[in-house]
Amino acid sequence: MQNENTRNTIAFVVITVIFLFAYQTFVLGPQAQQRRAAQQAAVAGKTVDPTAVPASGAPAGGVFIKDRAQALGAAVRVPIKTPTLSGSLSLTGGRIDDLFLTQYRATIDKDSPPVEMFRPQGMEHAYFAQFGWTGPNVPGGVPGPNTQWRLTGGTVLTPATPVTLTWDNQQGLRFTRVVSIDDQYLFTVKDTVANLGTTPITIAPYGRVERQGVPDVARDMISHEGAIGTFKKGDAFVTEQHKYKDWLKKPVIDKETTGGWLGITDEYWLAALIPTQTEAVKAGFRVRDQGDVKVQEANMLGGARTIQPGSQVTETQRLFAGAKRNEILKSYQDQLGLPRFIYAIDWGMLWFLTRPVFMLVEWLYGLIGNFGWAILALTVIIKLITFPLANKQGEAAAKMRLLKPKMDALNEKFADDPQKKQLETMELFKREKVNPVAGCLPALLTIPIFYSLFKMLTVTIEMRHAPFVGWLKDLSARDPSSIWNLFGLLPWDAAAIPLIGGIANLHVGVLVIAYAVTMWLTMSMNPPAADPIQRRMFQVMPLLFAFIMAPLAAGLLLYYTWSNILTALQQYIIMRRYHAENPIDTLIARFTKKPA
Repeated sequence: MQNENTRNTIAFVVITVIFLFAYQTFVLGPQAQQRRAAQQAAVAGKTVDPTAVPASGAPAGGVFIKDRAQALGAAVRVPIKTPTLSGSLSLTGGRIDDLFLTQYRATIDKDSPPVEMFRPQGMEHAYFAQFGWTGPNVPGGVPGPNTQWRLTGGTVLTPATPVTLTWDNQQGLRFTRVVSIDDQYLFTVKDTVANLGTTPITIAPYGRVERQGVPDVARDMISHEGAIGTFKKGDAFVTEQHKYKDWLKKPVIDKETTGGWLGITDEYWLAALIPTQTEAVKAGFRVRDQGDVKVQEANMLGGARTIQPGSQVTETQRLFAGAKRNEILKSYQDQLGLPRFIYAIDWGMLWFLTRPVFMLVEWLYGLIGNFGWAILALTVIIKLITFPLANKQGEAAAKMRLLKPKMDALNEKFADDPQKKQLETMELFKREKVNPVAGCLPALLTIPIFYSLFKMLTVTIEMRHAPFVGWLKDLSARDPSSIWNLFGLLPWDAAAIPLIGGIANLHVGVLVIAYAVTMWLTMSMNPPAADPIQRRMFQVMPLLFAFIMAPLAAGLLLYYTWSNILTALQQYIIMRRYHAENPIDTLIARFTKKPA
């Protein structure tokens, strides 16, 4: 029982590391393998669908156009201009393939270009959306990736001015496409096919988001990037995620759903196909080799329909291409009846904590006007909520510290009789009304809160490029200051210094040093371990955790450092109340030369 508090701290450390770095491997990994096995079995028994989504003409041989202007000049284009988007639509294939997010910058530099959403065909890492029709044995064919559409209505695609494209296959079929856009990130593509011939034809509509070449992805191991979609399963909708690396191993993933959505997501950006929610569609994710390029796509195929002579059909599909802001996704979810569209943001397995924490921080931000101060305010709120448990933890630590002389005496008296020592120790706790495990529950409760903050700061775009004070310009990125160049006093970039083992890249900055110091202070408030090896371990633990935490988001370090300060203050007050020795009074006594 003497070392229960030590064991509690060790358990806290172990569980924290598991939550931060291993939960996906040990929890989601086996489930994903089972899903992949089931999908492989299902795909193995399928035949080729004659109305399958046609492949696009990705460049082969690794020959790419390097100049964007040259790539754009290869086709006649219709400009796109909205409050949030700029770019153009290609009349070749009717592709939406040139798109920038004007409200977001690539870096925090004020002269940084806007974030690129889509990239035109022919360039390396081309990324675009395309809609069309497919069907076997259609006289004159259907519009494909190289079809030259004519602009027959509108000149610039804006929220107030849609554009109309037309193509005639010269065999009795006329295709008319009306593309409109709202003031956020939603395109609406309304395709009409008129049969002016004398024989019925059968075709099916499709949509595709295609990415040519696997992009660079985040290295934080916690945010999902890759294929994502929500599909109907029985009476419910289920959201599936396939990271890029897993997607490459499973190149064919097929789904059948009525309603839902699917697409390709990055850490902060999403391109998603949205069918009519009452229509049954075949959905899927594909990876194929086009020369040296891995082409990845999310596609959907509507049901085949027969168009009699003299009649026409219309199909409406939508495309979301933009930033994954919670309130925007929620508005589309409500307006269009999209199931689980807010889960395009990877809230994680503790979504029931992550989302409320995010909404609380966002509400505080609305009051304060700065996400850094909102995080500090959130920390105070969390401390107030957990105060009763934390207070019991502090009281237990203070009482254990007062009992240390008596416990040392028992250790010495019964050094050769461990069983007797254990019994006497338990009796001591009983007489003094001390519960050595009282500090365990508050420590365990901080783990899901820590995880939810970690997840929130990683996946929510609201935190991206959010400044705090001074040198902290982006709370979602690591602290840019570094001890290796004396926090900017020396004229070089510490990240570029090839020190042994890449230690410079750890970027040990001001925040992580403050975190380590405050962690040492809170741990010093606990009763010292009786075992010398354990004492040594706890002495080096703040340094170890400093190197673990150094690459993490500055906002997370800000929260944890401030939380440590509040915890140390609370423990100090409790220890003063119980007249227990504590490191703060000891430190003050050294400088004032007065008794602690």
